[in-house]
Amino acid sequence: MLLVTGALIATVVGLTTAADRAPQSGAAPRVSRSDRSDASVSALVKLDKANPQRDWTSIVLHHSATSGGDVAAIDKVHRQQRDSNGQPWLGIGYHFVIGNGRPMGDGEVEATFRWRRQLPGAHAGRHDYNEHGIGICLIGNFDEAPPTEKQLAAARELVRHLAQQYRIPRPRILRHRDVQSTACPGRRFPWEEFRAAVAALPEGA
Repeated sequence: MLLVTGALIATVVGLTTAADRAPQSGAAPRVSRSDRSDASVSALVKLDKANPQRDWTSIVLHHSATSGGDVAAIDKVHRQQRDSNGQPWLGIGYHFVIGNGRPMGDGEVEATFRWRRQLPGAHAGRHDYNEHGIGICLIGNFDEAPPTEKQLAAARELVRHLAQQYRIPRPRILRHRDVQSTACPGRRFPWEEFRAAVAALPEGA
């Protein structure tokens, strides 16, 4: 297990696999804060038929623990890490990132290569949640300030869509701190309000 620290991200991340050492490819799809209709979210999570769908069983929410950032910034930091075998990571460990306006748009959602290629994550600190858990990172340090309203709205919409599409039950929509010894996603993340907002999902989603 590895504690990643630095100016861009500070969070406990987990085990990597051989897939974490393959080259990236393809442009990252995004949904802007002004275009988050059901259709646009569906397009964001749509998969290339060449990449078989993984068996997703949970969703894990994170914060970047930084004042700002984007996929490229986190990717740069994660590429500097090495696994237990001394091999460099493939890149960013999350499947989706939600911006806070610095520099990503406030509420902008971007899918990473891990989602497009249906690769396991490197975000949870536990093998099962990396292999079958969808990692969503909201940019910001939520120990210092809460997420923006647009970030929360985007996160709710994304989580609802993923939970319904992959039949992920409510008890498997989790914070990083629920699966690993960490404060992530921060003490000022409004977890109870967030849970209530997705409470309309059935137990079996």
